[in-house]
Amino acid sequence: MADGGPVEHGYPHLETVHAAITALYRRLSYDTVHTFDTSVAPADVAFCDQDDLHLGVQRVAREMVRHLRLPDARMIVSFREMEHAAYVELAAGPEYFIELNDRFRTHRRDIGAALAHEVMHVYLHRLDLAFPGTRANEILTDTATTYLGAGWLLLDAYREDRASSQKLGYLTPEEFGYVLAKRALAFGEAPETWFTSPQAYTAYTKGLARARQDEQQPPLTAAGWAGRRRYAKDRRYAQDHGTATGPRPTGPYSFSHSDGTGPLRVSFPCPTCHQRIRVPARGRMRARCGLCGTVLECDT
Repeated sequence: MADGGPVEHGYPHLETVHAAITALYRRLSYDTVHTFDTSVAPADVAFCDQDDLHLGVQRVAREMVRHLRLPDARMIVSFREMEHAAYVELAAGPEYFIELNDRFRTHRRDIGAALAHEVMHVYLHRLDLAFPGTRANEILTDTATTYLGAGWLLLDAYREDRASSQKLGYLTPEEFGYVLAKRALAFGEAPETWFTSPQAYTAYTKGLARARQDEQQPPLTAAGWAGRRRYAKDRRYAQDHGTATGPRPTGPYSFSHSDGTGPLRVSFPCPTCHQRIRVPARGRMRARCGLCGTVLECDT
């Protein structure tokens, strides 16, 4: 939790974010991921200063449990002084103990964001889905919370001006915006109206622009003229030299021959789930991602 300190910006964790989205589709399946087609509604987690603190916290916790379909899980929430925003004790259940930072006693509008992250820890624990290392695992949790419909609250908790700052979670604001935009593009949502923080809205628009770039990379036909020209040059080099080319710094695709001498093939990430797709490099074609089912128009 950045509370008054510097807030990191940009996309330093994007590789782990991509791996997290792929892991969600692999572990849950396309059908299960799409049961989360509706995000947590702002009205369902609204929390004002006039609400009873403990009753309100339990109400929001139950909403997170409902959203993640954990009917046999009970969240017992308390407050204490701590460095981090919150902590959950992962046990066998059905009861899970969540501790929130004391600052949330007076910053109630962000309680939903803190609980979304902690209840997602419980959800991933029950799935037995984790990444090695604390930081990578927290990035997985932030990504899963956002992609499955509750993480817009984490982005909305980001506020920054010349005198103060606040951010929850391990992703940067732009990375939260990116994952939220990936979800919006996949599920047809428009979360722009949910934000109460102007800085969160700005981060979302930046993330949306970055997410749309994923759909405009060669060999996809939506790639721009410069990308298609660069791709054609790389493909010609691979054909002439008969060797594989690794991913370029400016493009994620790579070429290879199936047996060292066979037809040239190209590998590139699915713009939806980031599973790598491998198809023959033979011109215009449709490719279907075997993991998320996205049908892609390609010019390979």
